[in-house]
Amino acid sequence: MDRGRVRTEKVIQKEEKTKEDFDHTRTTLLDWNLFSTFKITMELSLGHPALKAFVCGSLSGTCSTLLFQPLDLVKTRLQTLHSNMQPGSARVGMVTVFLSVVRTEKLIGLWKGVSPSFVRTIPGVGIYFSTYYSLKQHYFLEQGPGAMESVLLGAGARTVAGVCMLPVTVIKTRFESGRYNYGSVAGALRSVCQTEGPRALFSGLTATLLRDAPFSGLYVMFYSQGKNTLPQEISTSPYAALANFSCGILAGVLASLVTQPADVVKTHVQVSPHLYRRTADAVRYIYNEHGFQGFFRGGVPRSLRRTMIAAMAWTVYEQLMARMGLKS
Repeated sequence: MDRGRVRTEKVIQKEEKTKEDFDHTRTTLLDWNLFSTFKITMELSLGHPALKAFVCGSLSGTCSTLLFQPLDLVKTRLQTLHSNMQPGSARVGMVTVFLSVVRTEKLIGLWKGVSPSFVRTIPGVGIYFSTYYSLKQHYFLEQGPGAMESVLLGAGARTVAGVCMLPVTVIKTRFESGRYNYGSVAGALRSVCQTEGPRALFSGLTATLLRDAPFSGLYVMFYSQGKNTLPQEISTSPYAALANFSCGILAGVLASLVTQPADVVKTHVQVSPHLYRRTADAVRYIYNEHGFQGFFRGGVPRSLRRTMIAAMAWTVYEQLMARMGLKS
């Protein structure tokens, strides 16, 4: 009788083990099918060159934004300082603002606003590069663009990206100004819509486009023309990336100087939209309160940041595109 019971238990255990093996095999097959489906979907979706350009641009923008966010915060703080300082008082500069932020908000305070910067940069730079790549492939497939064509190409791509990402740009600027106590990007968007209306999310559109479109157009022109002047030996050498980065720095400095006034106006409009009904009102206020030099306040940190970000973004983007077998 005991032998029969033992035999029965062994049969039951064997059946249970067989069932477990079957369930495990079925689960493994399902997981493999899901993985295969996901892999095929990703390969198909990333098979389009424009989507590859989007991914490369997003990755390059993420790296550069994380590194140079402190410069953007210092630039915003400089531009939003009140001008009612007594004559003869010490001038507030970039180093003063930098030390003030570190002293009052600790070192991590220099990265305040990095969350909306990421929300803006990851899709924004991706949209810019994918639009740039698509326009270039459509209109200049046979022959590279000339100087003026490069301006239009860069300005067009930046306009598309700028309009798409403007609401996040407004939130980013307010985060960095230190005047608003937003807890998160989503909370900030909800607060602006409830208290000021959705229209406030598009405040400073004119100034933003006047700043970003010319900057990008001039940058692409200076950058492409600079690369064209490089000797063939350098362009095909292992130091090509370093040479391209140097061209990007020069292009960024020149483009930043030209577009700095529009950046100051844009910051004022987005931080205090209730004070300015039109962009011209902000221009008039800045000139009356600060004089002509007021349009270049925050120029040093902005020039450093925009130059380094653009140079790094373009260098990383071109290297990633080359690894994917695409001509940027």
